[in-house]
Amino acid sequence: MTTWALLILLGAAVLPSLLIAYFTVGWVRGAAEQLGLVDKPGARKVHSVPIPLGGGLGIWAGVMGTLALGTLAVYLATHFPSLASLLPEGITAHLDGLWGKVAEIWMIAACGTVLAFLGLLDDRRGVPWWIRLGIEFAVASFCVYWQGLQLTAFIELPWLTSALSVLWIVALINSFNMLDNMDGLSGGVAAISSTMLAMMLLSTSTSSSGQPQIFVAAMLLVLVGALLGFLRHNWAPATIFMGDAGSYFIGFWIAVATLLATYAGYQGATPHAVVAPLIVMAIPLYDMTSVILIRLREGRSPFEADKRHFSHRLTDLGMTKKQAVLTIYVATTTCALSALLLPRVDAWGAMLIVISTCLTLSLVRILESVGRPPAGDQQ
Repeated sequence: MTTWALLILLGAAVLPSLLIAYFTVGWVRGAAEQLGLVDKPGARKVHSVPIPLGGGLGIWAGVMGTLALGTLAVYLATHFPSLASLLPEGITAHLDGLWGKVAEIWMIAACGTVLAFLGLLDDRRGVPWWIRLGIEFAVASFCVYWQGLQLTAFIELPWLTSALSVLWIVALINSFNMLDNMDGLSGGVAAISSTMLAMMLLSTSTSSSGQPQIFVAAMLLVLVGALLGFLRHNWAPATIFMGDAGSYFIGFWIAVATLLATYAGYQGATPHAVVAPLIVMAIPLYDMTSVILIRLREGRSPFEADKRHFSHRLTDLGMTKKQAVLTIYVATTTCALSALLLPRVDAWGAMLIVISTCLTLSLVRILESVGRPPAGDQQ
């Protein structure tokens, strides 16, 4: 893919979603009280004044609006050759393939919309955890069993591969939801993770076509643009939160993108590259897993909200909230950068990358526990 074609792809994917999200979030912020989307301070909240919710609607609108514009652009380019001739060859070579994916991407968008509005309903009125989880599993199962999205895990047990695929989607939905506990945290980590995954897809090719995975990379870049537009409002001190509508949507979108990528490529000489999404998502998954284990160890429900997340544990050590968020950004980037090497190394190199990621998480675990009182002594 030429540099000019890459710049066009970046501009077409990122800029529209950024602008749509930015202005939509601004509108939601002004109408939050009328929409019933205000997060009031509480014992388990880190903010001390009411803050509008619903920023996730802007993220959703940024992605959906850009998909609509992209669908129109691809339609025009594939049906009117004179328009396609204006594009670089690196783009026109993929137009037919992109057009063939339109129905699939809109079905995925519909599933994401279901989850976004489930989150919106939870933001407004509250939805019992078992209903939320049930709908998440239902949507994930539809994507896996009806749409055929599967992990490329090289497991010769189709039922197990399908079950793991469903669990992967649900896990990422909840990991980004749990990570949404400080200004700029969940959105920033999602933007970093999506950017790194897109970079890997654009710099490597599938074994079947020898071409970069432009379709999935574009999905991720559209999300990056929407997240950047949202983060302009959400960076500390935040004037609006994404709410469950946003965290559910971005977790689902990233999960599906990784399933599409591993399903389409990462095969051939470097099968170990299938662990790349797991490495990139190491920090969100670490936060979710550690919080669940803490709650279970204390005899509480894993769905009970508290201030025991990774970011909270960092502030307990004396960091400011901004420092805690930036620390998690750095940890996420550190893990994600090593994942970029997976398609370029042999099995031994991949093993070293996995070990390095585990050691990074172990170091994080040790450092965040320094000076912390035993669990029974905490308030």
